[in-house]
Amino acid sequence: MTNIKAIPRRIITGTKDGKSYIAKDEIVTNVSEHFKGLIISDVWQTSKMPATFEQEKPIENFAIPSVIKNGTYFRYVQIPPDEQLGIEAPEGQPHPLIHQTKSLDYIIILSGEIYLITDTDKTLLQAGDIVIQTGTNHAWSNRSDENCIQLAVLIDAE
Repeated sequence: MTNIKAIPRRIITGTKDGKSYIAKDEIVTNVSEHFKGLIISDVWQTSKMPATFEQEKPIENFAIPSVIKNGTYFRYVQIPPDEQLGIEAPEGQPHPLIHQTKSLDYIIILSGEIYLITDTDKTLLQAGDIVIQTGTNHAWSNRSDENCIQLAVLIDAE
């Protein structure tokens, strides 16, 4: 992997003998780079609702995830500038990375800025902004010269 600036640290709590404790304190190892500088880490998943406290099962990182039926993903994403990815979206054409997932996504922009692009609109998002993505076509376009970091919770949806 190249150009990875920040891999998240993950702390997992547990219960032993009726007492809470820190079960794991580690740097996330489930990290992939699907495009140069586009870092994705699926930090945690659940596989049923209501969720249980069982230990995680390994998650295969996909650029466009398929959330487990009745499950969730907790995802960390570092999106580099479009220029670094070699992406251009000609005026009047769909963004080349437009996609759709079958999930309800809660997305928080932690740092940097990025455009959220839909079929008909676009808006600039900055650190602290929150997106509720309701299974629609969308793309992310980083037109700045710095990485954008997002956290997202993806929930299986119909």
